Amino acid sequence: MADRKVRVRFAPSPTGPLHIGGVRTALFNYLFAKKHGGDFILRIEDTDQTRFVEGAEAYINASLDWLGIAVDEGVAQGGSYGPYKQSERKDIYLQYAERLINEGWAYYAFDTPEELSAKREAAEAEKTKFSYDMNTRMGLRNSLSLSAEEVEKLKADGVAYVVRFKMPENEEVKAVDMIRGEVTFNTAILDDKVIFKSDGLPTYHLANVVDDYLMKISHVIRGEEWLPSMPLHIMLYRALGWEDERPEFAHLPLILKPTGKGKLSKRDGDKAGFPVFPLEWKLSDDELASGYRECGYFPEAVVNLLALLGWNPGTEQEIFSMEQLIEAFSIERVNKSGARFDPEKAKWFNHQYLIHRSDADLAERFLPILKEKGVEADMALVQQVVGLVKERVSFVAELWEQLSFFFVAPTEYDPKVVKKRWKGDVPAFMAELSADLEAVAQWKAEDIKTAISAKIEEKGLGFGLVMNAFRLALVGGGFGPDLMTIAELIGKEETLARVRNAVAFLSDKA
Repeated sequence: MADRKVRVRFAPSPTGPLHIGGVRTALFNYLFAKKHGGDFILRIEDTDQTRFVEGAEAYINASLDWLGIAVDEGVAQGGSYGPYKQSERKDIYLQYAERLINEGWAYYAFDTPEELSAKREAAEAEKTKFSYDMNTRMGLRNSLSLSAEEVEKLKADGVAYVVRFKMPENEEVKAVDMIRGEVTFNTAILDDKVIFKSDGLPTYHLANVVDDYLMKISHVIRGEEWLPSMPLHIMLYRALGWEDERPEFAHLPLILKPTGKGKLSKRDGDKAGFPVFPLEWKLSDDELASGYRECGYFPEAVVNLLALLGWNPGTEQEIFSMEQLIEAFSIERVNKSGARFDPEKAKWFNHQYLIHRSDADLAERFLPILKEKGVEADMALVQQVVGLVKERVSFVAELWEQLSFFFVAPTEYDPKVVKKRWKGDVPAFMAELSADLEAVAQWKAEDIKTAISAKIEEKGLGFGLVMNAFRLALVGGGFGPDLMTIAELIGKEETLARVRNAVAFLSDKA
């Protein structure tokens, strides 16, 4: 394996939107490939036509593209080992299924779904479990129990059949998982899985092994839910004579619910109000599943978040660019146990990426929100005010709440702040303040502060009390950046108008 080129694949099924667990699998494959100078292949595993969903393949490509996970070979990209869609490779699989039958590693099974259901029900009635395996195969309708003539007649009559792998009896299968170390399975507890279906398409197991071999895949990095399939895949490599070219396996831990109990699902996201898909997905005419992109997350933040779900860099560093992740990534530092998803940590990551964006970039992203609110603003002002408040938000959409007062005068005032700050001598002071502000020649923050401070000293009032009332007049509440900067940026006339409006509106509330 040392001199073998690293080639990995992400092989999703186009059965719906891509869960972030799948995205993390793609990311870890990508990081591993790039760390070792290898190739990242996107293969579409659409052998189960009953579950195919229109638009899912395009969604997978769009998701990887948005996240910056560049595909080296795939349906859209092409490559030397195509086709990269399993439904376009079905002629390839049949020859390998027949080879396994001819060499005694597989057999035809003619049992109908109804017959198998009856077997299962009978077993349940006896409080046991039916399994199509070494113990039952000879009592069922297949090419092992039937004569060659009977098998040929059934085939000639067009009776539907599947091909099952003939699992050896009571044999230990040992392999090394790159994350979990040595794993051992005994074939005595494994059933004879279907590897080729009656519709002329292979199951995941055969197609997966054949494609990985033909595409020269060196490492299979996938979710731990595929760990029980590992012995069958190893046996298929042996049966097909490909043991020396078998890829190395690594099974990634689950992404767990925020509670830490069970696999993260869409329902968990719906319940707690966070997305579990990279992009939004239309589930039905009246139901839309939210996506990280549409919820305002930066793709770099999502990549960073997912990279640290189950992988530990071995340092205190938490913020990584894609290049830094590639440099630091090691499959040996992936944890065996599941990784708990924390929605608040996801927001924290987005906040980190937001505050390090340039004011110009954030202003550009904020402009559509301003337009939606009917506000036309000077770009230079937008850049300046965004820079004043970006430390206070995690998403671009939250900027409006923090700085709307720069563009629109308040029409109501926070009653809690009014009760606490607009009392005693303050209303009278604010009524007189307009004249002093009118007299400020240079409308700059320092000059505005000097004028107000002089007035406060003259009246003998508390600086904090007056300034909080002044803030209430300008922004409608007790929040916002530096008060004098607000006054300077909204301008003299607007500041005077807001002070007068507050005095008029709140005069009966003092």
